[in-house]
Amino acid sequence: MKLLLLGPNGQVGWELRRALAPLGQVVVADRTTGPAVAGDLAHIEALRDAVLREQPQVIVNAAAYTAVDKAEQEPALARLVNATAPGVLAHAAASCGAWLVHYSTDYVFDGSGTAEWREDDPTKPLSVYGKTKLEGEELIRQSGCKHLLFRTCWVYASRGKNFLRTMMRLATERDQLKIVDDQHGAPTSAELIADVTAHALRLASQGKHPGGTYHLAAAGTTSWHEYAHFLIGTARATGHPVRVADDAIAACRTADFPTPARRPQNSRLATDKLCTTFGVTLPPWQDGVWRAVQELCVK
Repeated sequence: MKLLLLGPNGQVGWELRRALAPLGQVVVADRTTGPAVAGDLAHIEALRDAVLREQPQVIVNAAAYTAVDKAEQEPALARLVNATAPGVLAHAAASCGAWLVHYSTDYVFDGSGTAEWREDDPTKPLSVYGKTKLEGEELIRQSGCKHLLFRTCWVYASRGKNFLRTMMRLATERDQLKIVDDQHGAPTSAELIADVTAHALRLASQGKHPGGTYHLAAAGTTSWHEYAHFLIGTARATGHPVRVADDAIAACRTADFPTPARRPQNSRLATDKLCTTFGVTLPPWQDGVWRAVQELCVK
């Protein structure tokens, strides 16, 4: 099986290189071999040409425009990358009978309430980023291609730019931190996303399970404030030089840190459809965070 991987150098894409390898030949499209990361997805014709040239059985799109606040000032580019490009990939996939794997986000919901969001719940994005990601989903479904669409949240890895790495750095530089405590979700590792993707893709490509939209997130729920406490405490217990004290990590409200793009306050995703369909058990969010912190502390 030939798999075309777009966005191989991002957090999820990097882990997908490893996770997809046992499934077949992974053709990596990057800046030197073809369109891969967010800026390159703007080259629509090159995207289509890459699929037609490679004739893969699977297209895995791990690239996206993810600068949530900047998207408010660049809506056209965000839409091109997050909506138009996935739509082009979907039609190309349909034309050659390939599966398309694509990633979306909790930002397609408005973040109201406290219940976990289910795949068929009404969507109501609050930001340009959320709106363009939702449009990308809709274009994929309308194309008629075979697809696996995974919505996830609070993604992190031991590489790249993310909350975990930022907190690890700030914990060594500052005496005090102030972290939002009225947004809730599940920190989800790029490693987990990649491993579940490979498992689901293996079964789907064998005709054992259907495609469609699935929520993929680690088990459990936390706030950004609780998350910061846990990862900084883990770093301290590991012997990592931590400057900020436990009682100096203060909680605050979202309103205390206004941003151009509104964040959903409830990012809880129901994952029972994924677990039941593909026979997986998702680990507690603490497990992945612990592993990532350990990895960073020994570097």
